[in-house]
Amino acid sequence: MIIKLKNGVKKEKIEELIKEIEDMGLKVSTAVGENTTILGLLGDTSKVSKDDMKSKEVVDDVIRIQEPYKKANRKFHPEDTIIRLNNGTQIGGGTFVYMAGPCSVESEEQIVSIAKKIKESGATILRGGAFKPRTSPYSFQGYGPKAIDYLVSAKKETGLALVSEIMEINQLKYFDDIDILQVGARNMQNFDLLKELGKTDKPILLKRGLSATYEELLMAAEYIMSNGNTKVILCERGIRTFETATRNTLDVTAVPFLHEKTHLPVIIDPSHAAGIARYVRDLSLSAVAVGADGLMIEVHENPAKAFSDGAQCIIPDEFDMLLKATKQIHELRKSL
Repeated sequence: MIIKLKNGVKKEKIEELIKEIEDMGLKVSTAVGENTTILGLLGDTSKVSKDDMKSKEVVDDVIRIQEPYKKANRKFHPEDTIIRLNNGTQIGGGTFVYMAGPCSVESEEQIVSIAKKIKESGATILRGGAFKPRTSPYSFQGYGPKAIDYLVSAKKETGLALVSEIMEINQLKYFDDIDILQVGARNMQNFDLLKELGKTDKPILLKRGLSATYEELLMAAEYIMSNGNTKVILCERGIRTFETATRNTLDVTAVPFLHEKTHLPVIIDPSHAAGIARYVRDLSLSAVAVGADGLMIEVHENPAKAFSDGAQCIIPDEFDMLLKATKQIHELRKSL
């Protein structure tokens, strides 16, 4: 249940109402916007009278929420969540962000070189895998802590923020200098991991699972948010369908649907969606056109020799052209 308060209500009146609700055995989560204050009631609200609540002097409206996700629900938090990083990058709220870099960090020289090139093009976040979940146990699994050190070197050289995937909670000690913790598609429903990440203060980039529904993705976000961390970025990276010509099928419908249902930012990863480098540009254009808040793109200077996922990596020059094209679409969309 959501209680929308009238404008200009005094703080002590709000506190009185919250205490009354908590005395009923419910928890109250408060969202304060520029013009609206909303109280979210968590727990068994079946015995709470909607009419009684609406009759209170400070209450403007009362809405019952049917969806199982509460904190991620736009009804509770009408304004877009905006996540701000230390390097000035803003994710959500109408801006468009570019995250780019190799699938795997292969050396310090490699990651610093790519970081400089993507920054010159306009990216503000460097992506790079240190710990790599791979389908085959014989594939390259990443350099782990050493790769994190290489990423930090690139950050110091360029000022780019960092995003990298965490696979289990005991790896958290290595991620102090990583700005965004990525939860991969295979871990979207690793609930123990999600709960622990909810206790951190770092933004979490949550990728949609291979066959996950929208509600399952939002419930995974709810696990993080219910433990205190509201800095969640949703990522559509393609889902598994009966089509085998591409690695996955990019679901662009996810963007407008999720923006309607949640206040969280939504980005698209076209590299994993296609699995084929020559399709990344067109999928990126479609991501901007449907209103995504950003792109995560795999960039490698020599894809043929990449340690992992070379087939879906574009080279820096292609990224530069892609960024210029998508910026034009973003500006056009803003004018519509």
